[in-house]
Amino acid sequence: MKEYTLIALGSVILVILADRVTKINILKERVFYLFLAVILGFKLLVNGYLTGENIVIYDPAFFLGLRIGSIPLEDFLFGFSMVATGIISWEFFKRRIK
Repeated sequence: MKEYTLIALGSVILVILADRVTKINILKERVFYLFLAVILGFKLLVNGYLTGENIVIYDPAFFLGLRIGSIPLEDFLFGFSMVATGIISWEFFKRRIK
C-alpha cells in the first residue's frame, strides 16, 4: 500500500475542506499561488539537493514513484498542505481575535 501517497492526498483534501469550512478562501486568491510559486522554488533547491544526493531516501513501497527531478510528487502535496494550513490558521485566528 502506498501510505505516503494516501496521507499526502488526505492532507490536500483536509486543507481544501478547512479553507471552505472556515470561509478563509485563501485557495481562491491569486496571491496565494504567487506565494506558493516562491516556496516551490526553494523546495526545488533544498529538497532537490537532499533527495538528489541521497541524504533523504524514500522507500518505493510507500509512494507512487513519480518524481519531479529527484523529488517525490508527494513532497509537493505536503508542501502545499503545510503552506496552506499555516495561512488558513493565521487568518482564522486573526479573525477570531478581532
